[in-house]
Amino acid sequence: MNANEVLAMYENLAGLTGQMVQAAKAGDWSDFEQLNTEAKVQAHSAATGVPALEGAKRLRKIDLLKQLMANDRAIRDVTEPWNGQLDRALHAH
Repeated sequence: MNANEVLAMYENLAGLTGQMVQAAKAGDWSDFEQLNTEAKVQAHSAATGVPALEGAKRLRKIDLLKQLMANDRAIRDVTEPWNGQLDRALHAH
């Protein structure tokens, strides 16, 4: 994987996770799961390691990672309260 492929992967993941945020906020769990599956496929290529980047490409990667983390937090903001409600409902019966 070269530097351009690394950035393309992170840009694609940032886009997919942004769409996942919107699907979660809309309660569209079918679309959310489909996007999650696509994101897992994209992220799988990073499991074998990615080359270190330098200069502007490194800064772009850092920005994309920050965006991914923000998207993850936004998804958790939607799903964690729901998970808590489900857990309480299961323990109530």
